Amino acid sequence: MNDYKTNGCDGICCQGCGRQDKQLNVFDWLVDVPGNIDATDYVEVQFKNTRKGYYLNSNKIPLQKDDIVAVEASPGHDIGTVTLTGSLVLLQMKKARLKSDAEVRRVYRKAREVDMEKYYEAKAKEQDTMIRSRQIAKDLGLNMKIGDVEYQGDGNKAIFYYIADGRVDFRQLIKVLAEVFRVRIEMKQIGARQEAGRIGGIGPCGRELCCATWLTSFTSVSTSAARFQDISMNPQKLAGQCAKLKCCMNYEVDTYVEAMKRFPARDITLETLESTYYFFKCDILKREITYSTDKSFAANLVTISTRRAFDVINMNKKGMKPESLLEDGASSEPQRTDLLDQDSVSRFDSAKKKKKKKKKTGNAPAGNNASKEQKRPPKKNEAPQ
Repeated sequence: MNDYKTNGCDGICCQGCGRQDKQLNVFDWLVDVPGNIDATDYVEVQFKNTRKGYYLNSNKIPLQKDDIVAVEASPGHDIGTVTLTGSLVLLQMKKARLKSDAEVRRVYRKAREVDMEKYYEAKAKEQDTMIRSRQIAKDLGLNMKIGDVEYQGDGNKAIFYYIADGRVDFRQLIKVLAEVFRVRIEMKQIGARQEAGRIGGIGPCGRELCCATWLTSFTSVSTSAARFQDISMNPQKLAGQCAKLKCCMNYEVDTYVEAMKRFPARDITLETLESTYYFFKCDILKREITYSTDKSFAANLVTISTRRAFDVINMNKKGMKPESLLEDGASSEPQRTDLLDQDSVSRFDSAKKKKKKKKKTGNAPAGNNASKEQKRPPKKNEAPQ
């Protein structure tokens, strides 16, 4: 373990594990394999937030994970962090669908002190540049929002990330920005989810946003995912920080779809000697179904298991009707709930009244306590008063 870089983890992990403070960070699980680093001269370099690139180490510089390097850019050079070396770089390039005839850029050197000074100087201007560019776009009447600005490592170029509902003619904007900031301008359009990933934030679950930590690709999310999981169709609860449907609704939808195959169809009615029952709701994880005697609202609700529901359906197919939906030995009283009671304004008043009564009984006058102490008989080995 002494030969390994700790990467800020106090020696707990090996070379392949870097500091987990960067988005899209990867674990090099082949780092300990002999000859892995020499398998290819390509290295993966990560820049601000979600921007990554693959560069050729033509000078055979000994590079490891988390090394800061100066790489070729157009124009000048850029500063990035090495996130992957060896055989896994080829797999990552294949996953990114990079063409073989694409322009190959090189790694110049490990970053020097002079390079880092220029890098930090350029990064310090990003926030002010973003605020000023937003005002310029507003003055030009452009229907767009500049969400982030990223300066190149040498400060010669700036990338402006923006979101817009439609196509935007920003030719005049580029001219104004080039005159004001004296750098080369590049515009990149991103979606609302990508913007949330670049800015970051805390989700309603109390954790950092998935798109700002580990989520690498965005798949389409539809309201059918909420229907499969019986989530309330409330737009305010279904939307995330980006005002789009939450990506996490897709995480468990396959499990719910598979579990729903073990439930009877919702349009099937159950016949008993008492009444006819219609589907009302179901608890997929508990495998329980609640039926009502009315189609439109909750009336005489009865909750049974899926096994019992299939038993009743099979009995109905044979022309038989059970006495009740509940199994033998279960309580025959149907579950009744008052839907208006949960919205009652005075539903907490009874609890408050009980607390007030307890306070009154506990605060007795001092005189009564004194009289009780006088009447108390003396204990053993205690002199009478």
